[in-house]
Amino acid sequence: MTSAGKTSRATSMAPSSSSGLTFKLHPLVMLNISDHFTRVKTQLNPPAASCATGNGSSNADAMLLQNPRVYGCVIGLQSGRTVEIFNSFELLFDPTTDTLDRSFLEKKQELYKKVFPNFYILGWYSTGSEATESDMHIHKALMDINESPIYVLLNPAMNHAQKDLPVTIYESEFHVIDGIPQSIFVHTSYTIETVEAERISVDHVAHLKPSDGGSAATQLAAHLTGIHSAIKMLHSRIKVLYQYLVSMQKGDIPCENSLLRQVSSLLRSLPAAESEQFHENFLMEYNDKLLMSYLAMITNCASNMNEVVDKFNIAYDRNSRRGGRTAFM
Repeated sequence: MTSAGKTSRATSMAPSSSSGLTFKLHPLVMLNISDHFTRVKTQLNPPAASCATGNGSSNADAMLLQNPRVYGCVIGLQSGRTVEIFNSFELLFDPTTDTLDRSFLEKKQELYKKVFPNFYILGWYSTGSEATESDMHIHKALMDINESPIYVLLNPAMNHAQKDLPVTIYESEFHVIDGIPQSIFVHTSYTIETVEAERISVDHVAHLKPSDGGSAATQLAAHLTGIHSAIKMLHSRIKVLYQYLVSMQKGDIPCENSLLRQVSSLLRSLPAAESEQFHENFLMEYNDKLLMSYLAMITNCASNMNEVVDKFNIAYDRNSRRGGRTAFM
């Protein structure tokens, strides 16, 4: 499932595709690729042996252990000019020939055809930072299954400054380079498409308890941090829109009626926060929360008072036995 230790040069690449196809990627594909990479990396770097690696290995082998490449096929369907990628399955890689195991591929294809008769192989996937020349060899080998396969590349390296998904989809096109026609990879845009079952699954995965024994407070903090980040991003975008409208009102930029109509439609779609019904509902919910807090505080005070009275009775009862006096309560 992983490639050999040698590295390949990045292949020639055009800036964007000219096929005119629309690609829709489902989250299940990204989850499968990420799970595949994580399992292979864990198998190559067991926790017990993580501190003992690197004594006699080269830098290339160390990089391979840290970032192994995994391979698989993506399946889905094409309707007109729209290509929808629904699922994926793993493939075996032969490091001696730098090719995929075709017999394993054919067996997996037959099994998936029985379960998903409407799906067919759209292309393949791998992990890495960029497409290489060896990737083009694998890409050409799959052209007998699909004459125009796609290549889904997932970059497992973490980049906190990157806001886009670390997934790139490539198509292959023939371009004349130095007078020689060559097949090169070209970038293509895509959108994320989800169904109800996938939304439930992704939400379940996002709320899984951490393996390090994180408490409910940790999960709540992560949830509140996500909400804070979303509100912060919404505020920044509204601020940009507000500054743009102010500049348009002052005459610094030309007035665009189409943009004003879009802003007006957006504002009308938002719930009104200044209506009388909103204030009434808000005050009712606010008073309910205050009442619950007040009752909880009274209950806590009554419990503490009861403990104090019990302790006082016990102490006073001991003194009464000595002096002959009766208990206070």
